[in-house]
Amino acid sequence: MRSDEQQLRHAVVAACRRMQRLGLSHGTSGNISVRCGDGLLITPSGVPYDKLSGEDIVGMGFDGSWQGKLAPSSEWRFHLDIMQSRDDVNAVVHGHPLYATSLAICRREIPAVHYMIAAAGGATVRCAEYATFGTKALSINVLDAMRERNCCLLANHGMIATGATLERALWLASELENLAHQYVISLTIGHPVILSDHEIETNIALFKNYGPKKI
Repeated sequence: MRSDEQQLRHAVVAACRRMQRLGLSHGTSGNISVRCGDGLLITPSGVPYDKLSGEDIVGMGFDGSWQGKLAPSSEWRFHLDIMQSRDDVNAVVHGHPLYATSLAICRREIPAVHYMIAAAGGATVRCAEYATFGTKALSINVLDAMRERNCCLLANHGMIATGATLERALWLASELENLAHQYVISLTIGHPVILSDHEIETNIALFKNYGPKKI
C-alpha cells in the first residue's frame, strides 16, 4: 500500500471521529469518502467510528468494484457518482445532524438567510427528492440537487457536503448544520429576511478564498 493512500485512510478515520464529535453523525450513521488514484476510499458499512482503523476503509473503483474485508457504506453510490460527475470534488461527507435533518424531514430547502450560504455555492441549499437509501434513484436525486452547489439536504434522510479536500468538506458540513440551526430558530421567531441574489453573488466571489485551503 502506498504511503499517500495510508495517509488518506488515517485521515478518513480521523474525520469520522471528528464528525461524531461535531454532532454531524450518530452511532454508525453517516459516511465519508475521498478520491484516491483511479477510485475512492470510503468508510465501511456499520462499523462504529471508535473501532474504525485505516485498514477498515474500503477501496472502490469507479466501476463499483471494491476490495477489502468489509463492505463499503450502503451509500457508496452517491459518493461514487458525485466524484465521477464533479472533477472539483475530492471528498464527500454525509451525515444526519439534528437541524439539517429536521429541515430535510420537512422537505424544506434553506434560503439565503445568512451570507454563509455562499459556501454552498448558490443562493439556496436544495433538498434532494426522497428515494430509498443506497439506491441509484437517490444518487440521481442527489446529483440534481447538487447542480452548481457544494452541499444539499436529503429528504427524510440527512445532508451531504463536498469539497476539494476532506478538510474543506468537513468544514462545509459543520457550516451547513450551523446554518440549518440558525434557520430553524429564525422560523420560530418570525419571518426570516432573505438576502438578495446580488448580495449572494457578491459573497460567492468573496468565498473563493474563504475557509480551509482548497489545495
